[in-house]
Amino acid sequence: MSPKLLHVEFKRALDEFELDVNQTFALAGITAIFGPSGSGKSSLLRVISGFEKAVGRVVFDGDVWLDTEQRIDVPPHIRPVGFMFQTPQLFTHLDVEQNLKYAADRAPENATSVTLSDVVSAFDLQDFGSRNVSSLSGGERQRVALARTLLSRPKLLLLDEPLSALDAERKGEIMPYLEQMTNTFGVPALFVTHSVDEVIRLADQMIIMRQGTVKESGKTSDLLERFDISGLTDPFDGSVVVEAHVIHQDRHYHLTHLTIDGQKVSVPSTHPVKSGTVLRLRIRARDVALARERPALSSVQNVLSGTLSELQSDTNSAYADALIDLGTVRLRSKVTRKSVDDLKLKKGDSVFALIKSVSLEV
Repeated sequence: MSPKLLHVEFKRALDEFELDVNQTFALAGITAIFGPSGSGKSSLLRVISGFEKAVGRVVFDGDVWLDTEQRIDVPPHIRPVGFMFQTPQLFTHLDVEQNLKYAADRAPENATSVTLSDVVSAFDLQDFGSRNVSSLSGGERQRVALARTLLSRPKLLLLDEPLSALDAERKGEIMPYLEQMTNTFGVPALFVTHSVDEVIRLADQMIIMRQGTVKESGKTSDLLERFDISGLTDPFDGSVVVEAHVIHQDRHYHLTHLTIDGQKVSVPSTHPVKSGTVLRLRIRARDVALARERPALSSVQNVLSGTLSELQSDTNSAYADALIDLGTVRLRSKVTRKSVDDLKLKKGDSVFALIKSVSLEV
């Protein structure tokens, strides 16, 4: 999917601060808007969609949606945007098929070529057509709401914390559909969340907001490995996201063997995958131990050699943060300052990163 440029340059007074954004984003796939509650994430989406007024400009893919100097303000129902809210906005007096047809029948003819059959197939809704909306679970309702949003044939999806009202099981049900939708239908999405787990699972790009401004934007993997970003999340939740290639699966021990930068790792198998498949792994800093020498005998199966490229000690706590360069991939490690002193670690040292297989998340 080729990126679409979104330029936002506006100000809007909120209750506790001013939303002040002046950025151009290249959108492809899912871009997460991440930050603490009350940082202006949802308000940013509402200005882009036209649901909230602001002073400035909004331009998407060359089309001007807002330009207050030129007195341009395209109404929300005219902007080619699909907006999905925290709670599904479905018509309870219509069944599932009627909800979907309602959106399809009113979509502009010259928009994207998303069809009803495409969406029903992609979201596994073949058996849902005659079901009453009130009979659906929370996850099923969100699937139908997402399908209906796509059937409005938008050029841009705006997803405002669509998983926040779901429990872990329901989130697990809808996640695969969110993962595939932008590639399947070629529609970029802005995804508001304050969950780092959702960012890691879904987003290749992320925008970090705080107090109404964009603090950082870029690749998810690049931003998450930075020490100065970790303050936006639980300090013990620092992690990196890496891509690993499947070598084979060991059915006897239920392990999947992969390579990261040419070095082997193993993770517990959850489902069959083919050799050569690329999997995204989340590796938490708290699960990475450091050693000067490769352990001769250890229960830790994953031992990766690298170079200590960064080391920061927090003298106000017991902890230190390290960044280990494996080549094209870097890992984070959170250890105690005493361990750093005992091992006499310093930047540039050769080290071994020890990671328990059971701690790795696919």
